[in-house]
Amino acid sequence: MELNYSGRNITISDRFREYVDEKITKVDQLATKVQRIDVKVLKESHARDQSTALSVELTVVSRGPAIRAEARGADKFAAFDIAFAKLLERLRKARDKRKVHRGNHTPVAVHEATSALPTVSSEKSLVESTLEAQKAAEAVQAEEVAEYSPVVIRRKSFPAEVMSVDDAVDRMELVGHPFYLFIDEATGEHAVVYGRTQYQYGVISLDPSLSSNEESTTETRGYRDKSLVTEG
Repeated sequence: MELNYSGRNITISDRFREYVDEKITKVDQLATKVQRIDVKVLKESHARDQSTALSVELTVVSRGPAIRAEARGADKFAAFDIAFAKLLERLRKARDKRKVHRGNHTPVAVHEATSALPTVSSEKSLVESTLEAQKAAEAVQAEEVAEYSPVVIRRKSFPAEVMSVDDAVDRMELVGHPFYLFIDEATGEHAVVYGRTQYQYGVISLDPSLSSNEESTTETRGYRDKSLVTEG
């Protein structure tokens, strides 16, 4: 497993590397086939609140989707501890999705599922009887999987509204949700606005023209302010 460090406006000390190396071994217990872990430390030079001036971002890269966690703190050790706790929790959830059910969670065998069924009428052919037995067994197996599945997905659909990012922030605050989906009138893209910290918000949108290997850019501006600051 490869461990990569990078720092922006800060030097990665040997003491911090040793601290991370010792903690990061827990990742192997929760993730499989990990190729590398990226540790990115960022220091905001002109941060108003020094208690959140440092941020640590952890990224686990494996054959599946990358798993990330980020946190801020007064120093990189505190920020790492918070980000690492988030990372472990997300790794546990990913592991639970892959977990194979055992014991009572094992799908019921056909002969067990059909043992309580009434005797087949002599008027039915062997093929018809067999198909009915298979359908009954599949129904029981489906109920078992649905009952013990650790992951529940609920889908909702809402009307797509075109609006500005600022209007989306206002809508989110009005409904009291942590995020709000909308169509960005400036780009025509589906986007989501979410709350980061007090009076700070983020916007995420999908750009089909970008490849997975390209690094996205970040634009920062004030509320109702059209002047942008682009970061690489």
